[in-house]
Amino acid sequence: SSSRILCIAYEVLQGLQYMNQHGMVHRALSPCNILLDRKGHVKLAKFGLYHMTAQGVDVDFPIGYPSYLAPEVIAQGISKPSDHTQCEKPLPSGPKSDLWSLGIILFELCMGRKLFQSLEIAERLKFILMLGCVDDIVTVLAEEHGCLDIIKDLSENIIALLKKCLTFQPSKRQVFKELLHDSLFSEVSSLYPPFHKPAGLFSSSPRCANLTLPEDISQLCKDEDDDYLAERSVEEVYYLWCLAGGDLEKELVNKEIIRSKPPVCTLPNFLLEDGESFGQGRDRSSLLDDTTVTLSLCQLRNRLKDVGGEAFYPLLEDDQPALPHSNSSNELSAAATLPLIIRERDTEYQLNRIVLFDRLLKAYPYKKNQIWKEARIDIPPLLRGITWAALLGVEGAIEAKYDAIDKDTPIPTDRQIEVDIPRCHQYDELLSSPEGHAKFRRVLKAWVVSHPNLVYWQGLDSLCAPFLYLNFNNEALAYACMSAFIPKYLYNFFLKDNSHVIQEYLTVFSQMIAFHDPELSNHLNEIGFIPDLYAIPWFLTMFTHVFPLHKIFHLWDTLLLGNSSFPFCIGVAILQQLRDRLLANGFNECILLFSDLPEIDIERCVRESINLFRWTPKSATYRQYAQPPRQAADGSGTRSSLSCLSADYQEAPRSDLSRDSIKLDDLKAEVSPRISAEDLIDLCELTGPSHSKTPVKKTKPSKPKLLVVDIRNSEDFNRGHISGSINVPFASAFTAEGDLIQCPATATLQSFKGRVVVIVGNAVKNTAAFAAHLVKNKYPRVCILDGGINKIKPTGLLTVPSPQI
Repeated sequence: SSSRILCIAYEVLQGLQYMNQHGMVHRALSPCNILLDRKGHVKLAKFGLYHMTAQGVDVDFPIGYPSYLAPEVIAQGISKPSDHTQCEKPLPSGPKSDLWSLGIILFELCMGRKLFQSLEIAERLKFILMLGCVDDIVTVLAEEHGCLDIIKDLSENIIALLKKCLTFQPSKRQVFKELLHDSLFSEVSSLYPPFHKPAGLFSSSPRCANLTLPEDISQLCKDEDDDYLAERSVEEVYYLWCLAGGDLEKELVNKEIIRSKPPVCTLPNFLLEDGESFGQGRDRSSLLDDTTVTLSLCQLRNRLKDVGGEAFYPLLEDDQPALPHSNSSNELSAAATLPLIIRERDTEYQLNRIVLFDRLLKAYPYKKNQIWKEARIDIPPLLRGITWAALLGVEGAIEAKYDAIDKDTPIPTDRQIEVDIPRCHQYDELLSSPEGHAKFRRVLKAWVVSHPNLVYWQGLDSLCAPFLYLNFNNEALAYACMSAFIPKYLYNFFLKDNSHVIQEYLTVFSQMIAFHDPELSNHLNEIGFIPDLYAIPWFLTMFTHVFPLHKIFHLWDTLLLGNSSFPFCIGVAILQQLRDRLLANGFNECILLFSDLPEIDIERCVRESINLFRWTPKSATYRQYAQPPRQAADGSGTRSSLSCLSADYQEAPRSDLSRDSIKLDDLKAEVSPRISAEDLIDLCELTGPSHSKTPVKKTKPSKPKLLVVDIRNSEDFNRGHISGSINVPFASAFTAEGDLIQCPATATLQSFKGRVVVIVGNAVKNTAAFAAHLVKNKYPRVCILDGGINKIKPTGLLTVPSPQI
């Protein structure tokens, strides 16, 4: 019917206009590429071929179908630029070429038959070009195919539409926008409300502004036979299909779309000096095979047959158990305890995780805390990119910000970026592709241009790689994630003169090694194998220079949940995996070991780094040059409430008991880290806020987490000391060889070996020396109280022993 033809035309035009707004032309429009959904609405297919092949230049076949090609496309012909001819590239087709193709398709719909079927391809093309000599193309086509009587019965609107589409001169053809607003569509345009692109996840516009519920709520109830899988996105279903054993390449080989040919059969029979070859027949595999392959979902459905409908609609507002709460069966609960690599390949488990994360991410930032909570279990690989963005707190109009950055004007850094990109993760097909290089270039340049106070350092490309890989089709999100990641973990690492920042970072790392593994620290210091020799690439690239991408994903899943000091723990965990080899070798062997780092078990590394992080007092990793606390909108400092792992020591409100900054040289002179009086009070389990003048000892008996060793002389100790501390005067603690002199207090110290030991005294020099002696004696977890006993005096926490009777 006329109205049905107008509806189809209107929907196709809407699709073509949307493509045109995104800089794309279909060029292969034909009836087989216009699909209809269950409701009869148009879906355009195979619209990417012309775009993917660089407007047809990259392939040996013409894009499009002979009967539907526009005259200007046929007239242009095919010219292949090659080295010895240097002919110019043909001009790419514009959107008006698609309008002609649509006209031919609509004409066929009206007539109920295919055009040009009796003609050979060459004759068809000649006939289309000859149409330029006639006045009324529609009538000539009808006459040629014996359809004049059908033409007379068509409505005026349909005839007008055909004539507008089948205008021979492209310059006289209308553009989509004009045609869509033409009066001939007045009877159908009201059926189609204007299309509004739904607000994206990180959009500043409200996502639920136009949300409407159906009038009949019973429509929301699901039948037993309803297909829940059909409601999921194509990306999700394809991902699950692959997990359930689907293999796309195998399917294409079975359908003979991919055909392998022995290399010996591709050799030319005759070769001229200029490289021209003769004797090879045309290879069919290099031509277009237009077969559509339907992938069967039987295997996936069979795998998911026991998954109940409630798994597709998890409740988010109930009390969440520690395990993934969408798991209804015992099997899935058990799956959560399996190694990560197995969980990531379990179809049912991934379905549950994907559905849950999809729901939580759609409620971001409202559900930010719950995203953190779930991410601590694991992150589904399919949604890793967008989950990382949520963990990094990305929000706002990221597309607009990225588009506003000048990525074209040449800058001095361009040359260095060009040199670095080809070497970055070159084993990965996606990142090493020409498109990957182009995206790398734009994202890196956008970062350099938008951070004028920072400079491009080698390693920035490695840092960009994970974000670009996960957001390959969303450069703006890759850029936004990278811009949020660098200030959090690498604050001021990319200053022009970053030596003070790096030196402080490496010194704190050195203290962390001594804190967690004094034996290894002693050995590395003795042979002169300092962190400056191996750890700069680790921290400057956050380990992306050291590990392949698949390991970085698992490492960063945890890193993003930790604060800016978490990388120290990862570094120590790596050293501990290499511990035996490091202890057994000298300087040269250690250098060789790190030049080609052995295989690291990344799951073990993550597990151990979390354990190390839990044993590290927050203030022990304090850095003067770390990111200063962010200010809230009202000007007050904000403290993160997300997670004890993610909150930075710098974010906490400052008080008299906080750590003070010291000179870098003084920091380097100390083997063990300092901790603040706040941390000491907290670890001693004294109640009351840390800045309170009169905290009180907790009443519940618990095993002490730490031992306070007071190294002042006994008179000072008896005048007042921290409750539960032991007195080991510095003057009489060690022998000339540096060994501990045995006494009841040192026996207590020996019994606490393995737990946190805090050295307290009057003079900083003495406390640092005492701690260094303990490290020499292989005492782990030794730290110094910043500010000494004087910091504790104003709190009223010092106790005086009762006089002996």
